[in-house]
Order: sequence, then structure tokens, then C-alpha cells
Amino acid sequence: MALTRFPERPNRHDLLALVLTLGLLALFLEASRESAGPFHPSPISLDPLKLPEYTLRTAFRMGVAFLLSTLFTLVYAPLAAKTRLEPFLISLLDILQSVPILGFLAATAGAFAALFPGRALGYELAAIFAVFTSQAWNMAFSFYQSLKTLPRELDEAATLFRLSPWQRFFRLELPFALPGLVWNAMMSMSGGWFFVVASEAIAVGKTQVELPGIGSYLATAIAQGDGRAVLLASLSMLVAILAYDQLLFRPLVAWSQRFKYEERPGLEPARSWVLDLLRRTHTLRGIAEAAFSWALEALFQLERRRPPRRLILPQWVLVLPLLLLGGIGAFILWRQLQPLGWLEVARVFLLGFFTFLRVMGVLLLATAIWVPVGILLGLRPRVAQRVEALLQLLAAFPVNLLYPLLALFLLRHHLSLEVFSAFLMALGTQWYILFNAVAGSMALPEDLKEAARSFGLKGLTLWRRLLLPGTFPHILTGLITASGGTWNAAIVAEVVQWGSLTLQATGLGSYIARWTLEEGQGPHLLLGIAVMSLYVVVINRFVWRRLYRLAEERFRL
Repeated sequence: MALTRFPERPNRHDLLALVLTLGLLALFLEASRESAGPFHPSPISLDPLKLPEYTLRTAFRMGVAFLLSTLFTLVYAPLAAKTRLEPFLISLLDILQSVPILGFLAATAGAFAALFPGRALGYELAAIFAVFTSQAWNMAFSFYQSLKTLPRELDEAATLFRLSPWQRFFRLELPFALPGLVWNAMMSMSGGWFFVVASEAIAVGKTQVELPGIGSYLATAIAQGDGRAVLLASLSMLVAILAYDQLLFRPLVAWSQRFKYEERPGLEPARSWVLDLLRRTHTLRGIAEAAFSWALEALFQLERRRPPRRLILPQWVLVLPLLLLGGIGAFILWRQLQPLGWLEVARVFLLGFFTFLRVMGVLLLATAIWVPVGILLGLRPRVAQRVEALLQLLAAFPVNLLYPLLALFLLRHHLSLEVFSAFLMALGTQWYILFNAVAGSMALPEDLKEAARSFGLKGLTLWRRLLLPGTFPHILTGLITASGGTWNAAIVAEVVQWGSLTLQATGLGSYIARWTLEEGQGPHLLLGIAVMSLYVVVINRFVWRRLYRLAEERFRL
């Protein structure tokens, strides 16, 4: 299949785009140079001259994890939304979201290291996988929510035009989901920055590995009580976040606005200097458009030649393997936990209840504050564009760096971490709700807003009739991911350390943090992870899933 037209002659914008591309490629190769080489553990230096190298290494891991999260989302969410495996895949996603990052590290650090003995690649993959687990679930839930709430008239139009499954996905479902998915991708990247310390300073039982990066630099600075090093690392992280904002997310936000669902054009779309540069190129844009059109046409032609065969399997064929897998897992879990006794199991469930109360309090408080703020920001796209980088910075900043200072504040004023650990948890997870509220508000069609103005809807009536129902599916996605993120944040919020000072709250998070350091892969850690997963799955099944069905039935555009 030949390209339909040749690209035009290059211009000066092509030259600038080529220089930018080659510069990013050179940085990528430099960051990955030592990843595949022999592993030579060396102490992390707090020399400020090392920070550019550490920042580049961390940005590389974050980028690879983000790419893997995107691929996972584009495959997993459609399978969950459009196949008979939906109950199993959504339940599995609930479980994966509930497993703390320290649990993934405990399970995979040794395995990845064993795959590449003596090589740095094993620990690099463990760190990338840990960051992936902090990004992927939020993006998958966002895409799943968009697929389940596709407007009925678009669904009917796809049926009327007889779009094939691939055409439906690329020409309808993916474009419709892009605006919300991009905002959740920004939140997922921010979530990765929040857990960058745990992913690079791997401390699981006897495994103590520090990979060169901002996370391990911060961990060393905190352990030594070096406030100057913490400040320098925070500034380096700010530079990396701004680079990702300018080179990746701002162009994506501006480009995704063209797919906003509305019957007539809205306000002037967002702008990005990178996107403007790419649009003004001749050769690069021509090659990209031709290659993309060729790939889509080749895929559609292949689908026409080989029409998909719908394989309808009996229900027991799908259920039986799941029951067997669940039975085997329950038996292994029972064997591992048997030495602990039922008293220890009951105690851990009680610790989980204390953490559950903190999680629910955090979600209620964050919803009351950030849903109105997010909706108002989304109604003012130009303001949202200006504060986008600030929001990313605030969401990405690992607020656990502030925990030691807060611990000193609590000690000085004789305050209890039992109560104030909930506020520490909120600092890291409130952004899931804010970003989804902004995305939902920006996705509201302009014709609906104009209809509300024509009918004179104001104040509480406007919020009750349009703003809250119209953004409810997005807010619900934010609540689900915030719930899982808050349980994860409990692990770092219920145990606070600065040098030799340590404060600990009663809860499941502190229990998991303690046994992660002491056992690495023992029955106590397994019990803590299992109980946390059970709490999250039960809440998702009996609260969030029912609200999801309500969103699909009553609040679908």
C-alpha cells in the first residue's frame, strides 16, 4: 500500500522540531545507558552536582512507566467494558488498585533481580513496575468510565454507519474518551512522583537497593535530616515536572480538545507551543499523517478480509477457571497465615477498620472541598490552562517530604498522629478528585451550558440540574481511584520519620510498613496486604460499583 501523497519540502519549523526530537532522543539514550549494564551498588551522594543525572534517570523511569500504563489502559479497559469478562476484569482491577506499592515491590523486586542476575536492569524494571502500579489503574478506570457512558446517539450512529469494531474504537470511542483520559494521565503521572521515593529506594526485608534518582536522593536526605538536600531535590523535581508539562501534557490537552463532545464549537481551544510547532512543520507533519492513515487503513483492510468471528462460550467455561484460581489462592493464603493464628487476623482487621475510618473521612472532606473547585475551574478553561502546571506540581510533589516537618509540629504542640495522619493522607490523594472534577466540567457540551443559561438556571438549581449530574461519572472515577490511593497513602502517612524521630499511628498502613522492613516477604506482610485488598474490594463492590451503574443509567449524556 503506497502513501497517498508525498510530504512537502521542509521548512524552518521542521528543523526546530528535528533539533527538539534529537535532543530528547539523546537524553533518553543517556538515561538508559547504565540501565542494561552491570549493577554496581554505590551510596547515594548528596552532592548537588549529581542532581541533574539523578533527575534524568528518574524522568526516564517515569516516562517508560507512563508509556506502559497507556498501553495497558488501551487494551485492558476495552476488554473490561465490552466483553463477558467484565465482572472478573473489574474485580481484578479493584484488587490490583488495592495492593499497596510496597506489596508490589515485595513481590517483584527479587523476581526481577533474579531474571537479570548481576545486572542493573532487574532493579530498574522493579522500580519502573512500581511506578506503573501507581499510574495504570487510574487511567484504566477513566477509559472504562468513558466507554460505559458513551452517548447513546453516538452509539446509534456507529451502528447506523456499520462501523467495524476497529473503526468504532479508533473513530468514536477513543476520541470521545481522550479529553478525560488526558487529565487522568496527568494525575497518574503525579501519582508516580508521589511514590518515587519508595520505587527507587527499595527497602524490602534484606533487600536494600538505592537506584540513582531523585527518589533515592530524597530518601538519603530524609534519613540524614538534611533539609538543604531536600530543598534541592524538590527544585529538581519541579524542573522535571515542568518539562513533562510543556513537552507532553500541554500539547496533549490542547490536541484532545478537538475531540470534545458537543454539537457546536465552544470557546477557543487551549494552546501549546510544541503543538503549534508540530502543526507548522511540512515534512514531519506530512510523514506522520501519511503513516498514521496508512496504518489505520491497513488495519481496516485486514479486518475486512478476515471478518471477526464471535466465539460464544458457555458461562461455566469462564467461571470454572476463575473459581479454581480463587480456590488455589485462598488455600495458599490459608497455609501462609495459619501460623499467625486467628487472634492476629482479627487484630489486623481491627487495624484496617481504623484506617478505613481515616480513608472515609479523607474522601468526604476532599469531595466537599475539591468537587466545587474543580467544576468551577472546568467552567473557565482559560483559567484551568493557566493553573494546569501548578496543579500538576502540587499533585506531583511528594508531600511525604513534609511529613517530618509536620511530625515536629505535632510533637511541639502535643497533637496526636492518630487523628492528623488522616490529613497527611489527604495531601497526597485529594488531587484524584480535583483532576476528575476539572475533566468532567470541561467535557460538558457548550449547548447544555447555553441551555441552562437560557432557562435562567443559577445557584443551587444550576448545580443540582446540570453541573453535578453532568460531571458525576468523572467525579465517581476520581472517588474510586482516590479511595485506592488513600489506602496506599496510609502506609507512608501512619509512620512518619525524620532522622532518629519516628511517630506511628494505629492502623493497617503502619502495620504493612513495619513488616515490609522487617520481613520483606513474610506472613505478616501477606496478611496486611490481603486485609487491605479485601477492604478496598468490598468498598468498591458494594459502594462504587452501584454508583457506577447509577451513572450509566441516569447520568449518561
